[in-house]
Formats: sequence, structure tokens, C-alpha cells
Amino acid sequence: MTDTQRPDRRQGSEVEPSSEFTVVAGEWQDLPDAVEDDLMVINMGPQHPSTHGVLRMKLTLDGETVVSNEPIVGYLHTGIEKNTEYRPWVQGVTFVTRMDYLAPLHNELAYCLAVEKILGITDEVPERAQALRVILTELNRVSSHLVWIATGGMELGSTTAMIFGFRERESILDILEYVSGLRMNHAFIRPGGLAQDVPDEFDARVRQVCSEMRDRIGEIEDLLTENPIWVERNKGVGVMDAETCLSYGVTGPPLRSAGIAQDLRKSQPYCGFEQYDFDVPITDTADAYGRYLIRIQEIYESLRIVEQALDRLPGGPVMVEDQKIAWPAQLALGPDGIGNANSYISRIMGQSMEALIHHFKLVTEGFTAPAGQVYQAIESPRGELGYHVTSNGTNKPYRVKVRDPSFVHIGALPAFSKGLGVADIIVAVASVDPVMGGVDR
Repeated sequence: MTDTQRPDRRQGSEVEPSSEFTVVAGEWQDLPDAVEDDLMVINMGPQHPSTHGVLRMKLTLDGETVVSNEPIVGYLHTGIEKNTEYRPWVQGVTFVTRMDYLAPLHNELAYCLAVEKILGITDEVPERAQALRVILTELNRVSSHLVWIATGGMELGSTTAMIFGFRERESILDILEYVSGLRMNHAFIRPGGLAQDVPDEFDARVRQVCSEMRDRIGEIEDLLTENPIWVERNKGVGVMDAETCLSYGVTGPPLRSAGIAQDLRKSQPYCGFEQYDFDVPITDTADAYGRYLIRIQEIYESLRIVEQALDRLPGGPVMVEDQKIAWPAQLALGPDGIGNANSYISRIMGQSMEALIHHFKLVTEGFTAPAGQVYQAIESPRGELGYHVTSNGTNKPYRVKVRDPSFVHIGALPAFSKGLGVADIIVAVASVDPVMGGVDR
């Protein structure tokens, strides 16, 4: 075998021609140093079940040790950002809810807050709608963290953690389906408020879920927190200190596990979060185990917020009064899901031609937003989720650009992968909880 003008994969540059050598049968220790020092490049993914979606990682290995990790994305590309440019403002909700499919309500909220900022109606959104937005997104945060526990446990061989995580998540999804008619991709948060009010039994059902959830999370803690296998596989893996996190723009649980108590619900409150009493959990381990501890504590804090919001849930409408913006429908839950109430259909079809015309124009054309651009960020389960929305004064967005935390965290993979074993790469990737629907939007 001749090593002539072969690119040095460790440095990315060419090396000088070296001497020829022949490999024959024999002992490995008798091989020339040039062979022993050679590196191997392998692909992990894009079909790998432990990469949280269709992620490909190009690993350069020295034996079982990772020398470098090049993440390659784009296999799940949906063009959601571009599609929003061709739909009226309200219809954009049905696209963005499908980005991070484990936190659809957070995407809906961030987008709608940005649209409301462009419209100048932020202060006009009813208090009841704001409180319900808080309740729904915090429940969504809990369900997202439960999926992380389930998939993270499954990837390390703990089928019990997987069953526990998905089982508890079902109780949250039941609530979301009870409210919106859908388990995910709800399109329930709309510019100006909500698609409709919550059902009468909402308060009682949510309180029951919160009460039961605390006991169930306690079971998960008993299973994992001091489990020697779980601790051994997570401690010291995927370390990102505070300086590394800040330099790469890492936010959310990975940043808080490095000791920085940054949470947009505290530092840049929205939807009235400044009214709620909750803590921002932090650790100083900066590793995968610390991120597990953070997410467990965040579930408890989210349940605190939900109960406080229920205690102070005001009455009133859930949509702005401006009929040129408010969605012109009186929705009701029926046996076949969400639809217009019969009384509303009868009125616009048989009593008011003006109402029928207004309904038709607002549904087909939507409203017009003033020209301008805004940036609105919220604290999603994975970190800072930001929407930079530009309007050119028409009934459709000129541009919707999303700062998805999963995309940022995937970009930091090379920084905290180097030196890990191949098996630890799975843990490191899982610890930042990426969702490829948000990465490949």
C-alpha cells in the first residue's frame, strides 16, 4: 500500500509522500507506526435510531475515541419558513407548529407574539388568553421533557424509563387534545389570542394531572437519579462549560447546567410570566447528568406555574376585540372535532349578509400588518426560541426567520464530542435534546 499525496484527515491538509510499505499477515504490534496512527472516518446516521431524528454525524475516530464530529443536517427539510411567505398571517400558525413537533405550542406562541408586536396589539390581548397560553405552554414543556426522559432512557437501554416517560406524557396530551382537538400540531394559539376558550372541566382536569404528575416524576427520580448505570453513563459526558456555551450561543438546560441561570421567562418575561413565582434550576456539572437533573426540576417548576395560573385565571374573552384581526369564527367542540358552532353558522348564513362577507374576506385574505420587522423570543423546552418576522405591509409575511435552539446546539456538537467514546456520542447528543424538525425547518 502506498501512502502518496493522501490528505491528512486529522489536519485537513496534504502531507509529503512517504515511504512504501507492505502489510502482510502477522501480529498488529509488528505493523509500521504509520498504520497504527491512521484514523478512521465513519458515518453515524442518518438512519441511526439514537440521533433524535434524521441527523448524520461524520465521526473521525482514533480507535474508539472521537477525534472530530461533523454534524450534517438537512435530511428532514420541510421549507416551513419559506411556506409562511405564501400564506396569510393566521395560516402561518399551521406551519410553525410543525417545526419542533415536541413543543408545537411554543412555536405557535413565539410566532403569534411576533405578529402581535408588528400589529401593535400586544397589550390588547385579553388576560384570560395570556394566562391560558402560560398554562398550555408549561404543560407542553412538561410533555417535551418527558419525551426526553423516555428517549434518553431507551438509548441507554432503560426500557422502564421509556415506558414511564411516554406513559406520563399521555396525561398531558389528553389535556391538549381535550382543549384543541389534537394531540400535537394544534394551531390553537392565534394572533390576538386563542382559537377558542377552554371547556368547562379544564380547571379540574389540569389540577388532577398536576397532582398525579408529581408522584409519577418521583418514580422516575427513584429509578434514575441514583441508578449507578445511569450515573456512570451520564456523568462527565458531553461537558460544555459556561464559556463554551456562551461562545456557541447555547441556551436552555445545557446553559443552566453550566451554572448560568438564564431563562427568558425571568429575564425577558412575556404573557405575564413576571406575575408567577418559580425558580430557575441550575447545576455546575455542565454535563449530561446535570442536564437530566435540570429537566426533572423544570417539570416541578412548570407544574407550580400551571397551578398559579389556574388560581388567578380571569374570566372574559380569549381574542382581541378588533374584528378586523380576530378570527371570525365561534368554534365549538363536536363529535368530529373542532368546527363552527351551529348558532354562528345560522347567523352569518341566514341573518347577516355583512357578517358573511366579513367572514369570507377575513378567512380567505386575512388581515394586513404594517411594514416593519420584529424579533420575539421565548423560553422553549430546549432554550431560546426566537422569531424574526418581517412585514412589507401586506396580508402575508415578507420573511419569517426562526432561531431554533436545536439548530444552535447541533452546531456545538463538535465542541463537546471531542475525546468521547463512540458509545458516549449517543449520550452527548441526547443530552442537548435536539429535535430535527426544528433544525431542518
